Amino acid sequence: MSTHASDPLAALGSLPGVADAVDSVRKAVDRVYGHRVMRRRSNEISSEAALRGARGSAALSGADWALEEVRRRTDFGADPEARTVGAALRLGAEAGQLLSIWRQSPLRVLARLHLVAAGDPGSGVAGSGAYEPGGSGSSVPADSVGRPRLDGETVDEPLVTAPLPSPTEVAGRLEGLAELIVAGSEAPALVTAAVVHGELLALRPFTSYNGLVARAAERIALVGSGLDPKAVCPAEVGHAEQGRSAYLAAFEGYLSGTPEGVGGWIAHCGRAVELGVRESTAVCEALQRGAA
Repeated sequence: MSTHASDPLAALGSLPGVADAVDSVRKAVDRVYGHRVMRRRSNEISSEAALRGARGSAALSGADWALEEVRRRTDFGADPEARTVGAALRLGAEAGQLLSIWRQSPLRVLARLHLVAAGDPGSGVAGSGAYEPGGSGSSVPADSVGRPRLDGETVDEPLVTAPLPSPTEVAGRLEGLAELIVAGSEAPALVTAAVVHGELLALRPFTSYNGLVARAAERIALVGSGLDPKAVCPAEVGHAEQGRSAYLAAFEGYLSGTPEGVGGWIAHCGRAVELGVRESTAVCEALQRGAA
């Protein structure tokens, strides 16, 4: 049996509001998995969840497009907003391919996520391997892709303005986070996913697309834990629905390191999952009515 000394993530389960958030998320996820449409058409729900999750994540990063615009567009290299949406879509498509690697080598997964996000936006949405870092239309220098930033490199992350940790601190904390993931934890999936998300936002380890990568990593943690194995509970939808101000306020709580602040961030992430569940439940209902 792990102790809290050797399993620091498990200790976070006792922070204010966390147990209630974990319980509420578990019940919400169970409800959508019990929907009759999920038994027959879960692949459709997963695909729609990925699309809507990408739209939500892009919105938080400054590209707040209508869902139908995201669905309709094929060119994502025209301008910065289009590149952000394209990056979010590619990440949504890639995340499911990285689950088997996540528990063995999370740093490899993070590097791959940044590579995918920074790929040539004109190469398509799903990105069937044709990524060209720094390619035509990309605003990301090729030599900065897929690796933590170096001394003197700037970070393009318009949403988060908190002070940047040094590259040395980034390397140490990334290594620590990876060790926690590889070691495994008795902490609820929500706790682990929220910490992954919060740490990556705090560190902003790459020169670009850190918010998108952090939210994609949260998705991988939720799916890989077994909480949401079919990837039908897009937390990114809920983060966007709660709004940028609430997102940043909760994140400030995480940065504070106080029990209330960290607990509030985990609860905020839990509410995001619940709102993602609500979105997919609505998709299930529409499919059941034959309306979608």
